[in-house]
Amino acid sequence: MQDDAAARHDDAVQRDAAEEASAFSHPPVDPDVTVAYGDHPDQIIDFYAPREPDPAVLAPLVVILHGGAWRAPYDRRHVTPFADFLARRGFAVANVEYRRGAEDTGAGPVAGRWPDTFDDVAAALDALPALVRESLPQADPRRTVVTGHSAGGHLALWAAARHVLPANAPWRTDRPALLRGVVALAPIADFQLADKLDVCSGAARQLLGGDGAFAERLPYADPVQLLPTGIATTLVQGRTDIVVPQAVAEAYADAAAKAGEVVGLTLLEDVGHFPLIDPAADACAVVAEEIAQLAW
Repeated sequence: MQDDAAARHDDAVQRDAAEEASAFSHPPVDPDVTVAYGDHPDQIIDFYAPREPDPAVLAPLVVILHGGAWRAPYDRRHVTPFADFLARRGFAVANVEYRRGAEDTGAGPVAGRWPDTFDDVAAALDALPALVRESLPQADPRRTVVTGHSAGGHLALWAAARHVLPANAPWRTDRPALLRGVVALAPIADFQLADKLDVCSGAARQLLGGDGAFAERLPYADPVQLLPTGIATTLVQGRTDIVVPQAVAEAYADAAAKAGEVVGLTLLEDVGHFPLIDPAADACAVVAEEIAQLAW
């Protein structure tokens, strides 16, 4: 039995590595225009105009929040092929950069910055309508869907929940964001469960500032504690994901149901973590369809 379990684990690790290699094999795709939403070098948004747009119809806007465990080595460039994939399917795309953790301090790169990571996502979403009008006139900001992968999936869920943040949260808004919905891809959506499972080597705990701040900051950062949002939400999750296991998405969906909100959960057979953003994978087409169902 132990030999069988070890073999299954080895197979899963090899499969995950192959899927990651495929997702990262595509050359970066330069945007049509890059704009700043703040003064820091990471406070920028890449815009991709829809390919072959219908001149009579404005395109829905997809906002991408990239993953990478909120760590500095992983920036928006790795999802530019995904952004281009969506643009080729008729969407206008905004690929958001934000401040991530410090570079390697000897024990590895730190996950995220508190509160800078959250400051940036809030500022980017607040600035987006005006920036779109100026730089991406083919887009209809009234039909906006926010998507994000892994740590970016967390940020997408959080961005849609700012109106239910604690009253003293600096990012709280008076009303729900004007979104058609959220499509969160293998999101780190339940921080306590992610911490228990050691998802991305304790990234959620690092993001909130370490052990002393973890419990204190959960109500301000953990999507599972920010329900219901009243915004249409779909989670897309690979069943064989060993980076952010299926149980994390299921925990969020269960919490939403208990809060009186129905969250869609699309589980993909024989799919791990990275095919969701890999234009060469069938799973990526499923993601585009889930976005289209909310956007159009």
